[in-house]
Amino acid sequence: MSDSFVIAIDFGTAYSGYAFNITTKNEKSDPYFSRWGKEYGFDTPKTPTCILFNEDETFLSFGYEAKIAYKEMRREEAEKHYFFENFKMELYNKELSNNLEIKDVIGKSMKALKVFSESLGFLKEDALRTINRSTGGMKFIPSDFTWVLTVPAIWNPSAKQFMRKAATQAGIVTEGDKEKLVMALEPEAASIWSKKLPSDGFISEKHNEESLDQSAGTQYIVVDCGGGTIDITVHEVLGGGALKELHKVSGNYLGGQTVDRNFKQFLREILPEGVWDQFEQNSPSAAQRIMYDFTYLKQYDKDVRITCPFALGSLAKEKSDTENFVQSELGASWDGEFIQISRDKMKSFYDESLKGITENLKEIFNCGLNIKYILLVGGYAQSQILQQHITDQFGQQCKVLCPFRAQEAIMRGAVEFGRNPDVVASQKSSYTYGFSVCEQFDESKHKEEKKFTAKGVVWSRDIFRKLVEEGEDLGSEGTREFLCRPVKADQEEMKLRFFHSLRKDPVYVDDWGVEEVGSFIVDMTGGGKVKLNIKFGSTEIKLLFFLFNCYLVFLLMNNDQIIMNHKFENSLTNLLQL
Repeated sequence: MSDSFVIAIDFGTAYSGYAFNITTKNEKSDPYFSRWGKEYGFDTPKTPTCILFNEDETFLSFGYEAKIAYKEMRREEAEKHYFFENFKMELYNKELSNNLEIKDVIGKSMKALKVFSESLGFLKEDALRTINRSTGGMKFIPSDFTWVLTVPAIWNPSAKQFMRKAATQAGIVTEGDKEKLVMALEPEAASIWSKKLPSDGFISEKHNEESLDQSAGTQYIVVDCGGGTIDITVHEVLGGGALKELHKVSGNYLGGQTVDRNFKQFLREILPEGVWDQFEQNSPSAAQRIMYDFTYLKQYDKDVRITCPFALGSLAKEKSDTENFVQSELGASWDGEFIQISRDKMKSFYDESLKGITENLKEIFNCGLNIKYILLVGGYAQSQILQQHITDQFGQQCKVLCPFRAQEAIMRGAVEFGRNPDVVASQKSSYTYGFSVCEQFDESKHKEEKKFTAKGVVWSRDIFRKLVEEGEDLGSEGTREFLCRPVKADQEEMKLRFFHSLRKDPVYVDDWGVEEVGSFIVDMTGGGKVKLNIKFGSTEIKLLFFLFNCYLVFLLMNNDQIIMNHKFENSLTNLLQL
């Protein structure tokens, strides 16, 4: 099978899907992607990111099937099951481990790794079934493909590592072919696809005149507007069409679901006290339909009408003792069948999210770059309110573009990335990275409490040895070399600890703002020293180490780097990939 056969999985906070290409590398063809929900009256390029387990934690279903099956259960039956949705957000700002547990919609806990791996496993199996049905009897297996898994640009390394472990547990790759799983940053994938679009592929007032300029030197911002996150990157087109990252990734956690939450809170306020929460608990399917209708309506910049289910109307009338139970002074009205929401009130649901996006973009424009475009992608980017706000704020400085099929851009671009990873030639490091080392003690620069003595030599421990600085340019082959040796001649192992920080020049690994990324132990029973090659230029950090068995000289110069054998408590369980 060809190495250019690619399956890309876009695992989103709100919606997930996949796309694939089974043509040879030199053939030009658009990736194929599945459509979801037709049997339930929907037709979308992605399916809801939700998963259903039975009471024994056995996987039952994913996506629309899981959502509808759960919503149609009687309350006592639903309480026996596990139903998770929007759980991707659980990986943000958490200390991740194999034992991390997350809660389902009613507060029951399950191991996060199982929830994520079963979800990825479903998407894997569905993709293979789709491909095998359309290939005239040929049977494909996971190892026939390069798999691309999209991840938010603002994720830290441990979250990416967690997703790799979940993908391995799902059978997407095995321990022996891990190189067949590639991580792609979501806004970079969208940028790759959008570069290929003609002028009529974009939404704009003059879309027949505007496309993404491919000439070398063109600088543009990609704003990936997802359900959970806003991911922002800045690219420059290089000669030959490759992309260089000009500004380190930025963004926030104020995606489209922020608007949904504000809408739901609005319903709580305009209805009699406690009505919405009681309705959501007693009629979960009807409540979910309202939220689905709102997802569609929030694409538009106008007054909207939300169908009010009979159960909600009856409950509200019962609680308020009146036919007109909607508090109209808050921006809504009731006409006997619909809740009508004014355009201004609809726009107010966006305030928090749009403020965050604007602040991130202003920071980039203040860097003195020559930005020609802002490219809006992702499902949330289809909102006219969002598009108009960005145009109002920045339209005098650059052109604002949005692909017509903004929700598909990441999946399609991820397939292209799998076929040609070198299309992203250079990235900016989001962190300063380094190892914990020991240096010969120098009272003029080292803390007294860090001092210790070994073999008659006085050392300072916990020094942050910087390899890459925050904001540094990293090419696709950006590798750093690190040479270290044990502090004792009879040392049997070394524990190497890897750290990152948003600070450019931390001194010690326990300084404020320094966090441990991972650790691993090297067997030193044969003696020698260790050389590490750390590749920083791709989406994931990859590390190779080499042992050199040689006679060690311990009369070292002051700037020699030494790793001390030291027992550390509470070490992270997610190790760097070797």
